[in-house]
Amino acid sequence: MKRRDLMKLGLAGLATPAIARMAHAQTARINMFTSSDANISDFWTNVIAPAFEAQNPGVSINVVIAREGGGTNVIAERALAALRTGAGPQMDMIESHDPFIPAGGIDEGLWVNWEEAGLANYGRINPLAIQSPFGLPYRGSQVLLAYDADRLPAADAPRTWDELSTWIRENPGEFIYNRPDRGGSGGNFVRRAIHEANGRDPSVFTIDNFDPETSPAMLDAGFELLAGLAPHMFEGGAYTSGNANSIQLLAQGAVTMIPAWSDMVLQAINEGVLPENTGLIQLQDLALSGGFSQAVVPVNAENLETTIALADFLLTDEMQNAVITAIGGFPGVSWEVLPAELRERFADVVPTSIPTFPGGDWGAAISDGWYRTVAPNLPRE
Repeated sequence: MKRRDLMKLGLAGLATPAIARMAHAQTARINMFTSSDANISDFWTNVIAPAFEAQNPGVSINVVIAREGGGTNVIAERALAALRTGAGPQMDMIESHDPFIPAGGIDEGLWVNWEEAGLANYGRINPLAIQSPFGLPYRGSQVLLAYDADRLPAADAPRTWDELSTWIRENPGEFIYNRPDRGGSGGNFVRRAIHEANGRDPSVFTIDNFDPETSPAMLDAGFELLAGLAPHMFEGGAYTSGNANSIQLLAQGAVTMIPAWSDMVLQAINEGVLPENTGLIQLQDLALSGGFSQAVVPVNAENLETTIALADFLLTDEMQNAVITAIGGFPGVSWEVLPAELRERFADVVPTSIPTFPGGDWGAAISDGWYRTVAPNLPRE
């Protein structure tokens, strides 16, 4: 794929006259908080807000940056405290937040339950993206393979783990990924190897099933695959120190292929760091891991009805197309509900699965095991 191709509460959603009349009939200033990177806050400021405000005169979206001082966790804790006292949370939405934070929030009824909120577009959501009924997965990002299309024709790009492993061995020095504790692109490449070694079944890994007695063996099987590839990596076993460093090596022509976050690689192409004909592809036997940003809305939001209408708006074709073309993300809705022309343009990167990998004890064990097994001579920074 080339860069040029990327470009209850009783409410029924924006698609219904009732919500349209509601939104048009009142003046509201929605306070939307984000701790995401600048590309996401810019997306809200320059794309989502103008589009929603144009359809709803009198309504405005105030994008509030919350990257410091505890980020959105502090905002969510404040909302729960306000709920307990019957006060307003001074916040209407967090565009990306774990609804299980703060602890006890769900049990105390802090967040809007999207399954019961009457969103007209809720049924369009990709079921694989739903982690909780209290989080609305409106955008995602997955790790892809980015490659130099001048060196590797698209028809020859690997589409399965076995094909990728073979390509790496047959093209020594042309592939690199970052250390798993220094960025998600390399970290999820490592997790893809672990998935491969465990029957390509992500379900065997859950946030609460790590066992210090038996789980390391599951990880070691994946590390063994990676250790076998290590001599064929860039410079015979070098690894970058972060997502951006891998992109830089690809841009410099030092390597032919890297794993990269979809949004980061698109941004690099947009800024001219990578050429426009940079190839992007997703493994089709089991995709590399990724995740979805979950929007949450407190039930005590000052502008509850209008904010729920905004949530429904995020799932429309207009906004989901923008997620893909403007920030290089993955849609929160199923690809099947998007226009056929768009699906065809993205055929190489549409995942047949959306695997995730739990954090917690698993994350620490993966980093420790990778350094010990795959890169034992690499000093840990």
